[in-house]
Amino acid sequence: MNYYPFHVGDYASHTGHLDPMEDLAYRRMLDAYYLREGQLPTDVSEVSRLIRLRDQTAIVRDVLNEFFEQTPDGWRHIRCDLEIAKMQDKQAKARASAQASVNARRAKAQPMFNDGSTDVEQTFNERSTDVQLPTPTPTPTPNKEYICPPDGEPEAKDGLPVCQHQAVMDLYHQHLPTLRRVEVWNATRQGYLRQRWREVAAELSQGKQIRTDDVLTWWADFFKHVGRSKFLTGKVNSKDGRVFTADLEWILKPSNFAKIVEGKYHGAQ
Repeated sequence: MNYYPFHVGDYASHTGHLDPMEDLAYRRMLDAYYLREGQLPTDVSEVSRLIRLRDQTAIVRDVLNEFFEQTPDGWRHIRCDLEIAKMQDKQAKARASAQASVNARRAKAQPMFNDGSTDVEQTFNERSTDVQLPTPTPTPTPNKEYICPPDGEPEAKDGLPVCQHQAVMDLYHQHLPTLRRVEVWNATRQGYLRQRWREVAAELSQGKQIRTDDVLTWWADFFKHVGRSKFLTGKVNSKDGRVFTADLEWILKPSNFAKIVEGKYHGAQ
């Protein structure tokens, strides 16, 4: 895959906190991911070699943990998987269209050789069999393991409360009014929230039975905690002098979420 869409504003809003070397590592990882049309190697040192930053393994590991999902097959990136799937779908449709055009030309040309001239007809048939056209391949879809079901799914068998997407978004807007509002709630974002919801609910349910209100109370306190960070709310400059402001998708990503809970962005500000 030699081309992929690059949305400057979206990229800047999610990477404003990176220093120049981290930003370089992330951009090279994206290029490598699209060129490979698949996950990056599991071994961090191998990823460092792949993106020509062999001496920056620690930085490479931090960037992988923040923007990628580790799986047994390698480091995956949901957004990249979606773009690759779109591209492969276009390629499959193009091959199918080319096949249909060739078949139509053959059908149209065939009567020209039904005039009793067996030599010409035989030559045409022999040449036709030499043409090897690519067979359309099924369009791959992003691994559903990394996109959780949207709102409305019945309660899980483990008895944990069902993820309340709208209620959590309302709490986010209520307690963090200065952060970017959620305008699109796609499958990727639903997946991030459902994963974090289940992690929180499982933790709260240790040794006791919980209700939906218990989990929502935790989220309200969590968003208040986010609001106390000058860095996350855009009140201080990042390392390169730019102002970074978090949004709900960035907050819900596994690595970012863990760092917020641990108070990494609430130090001396």
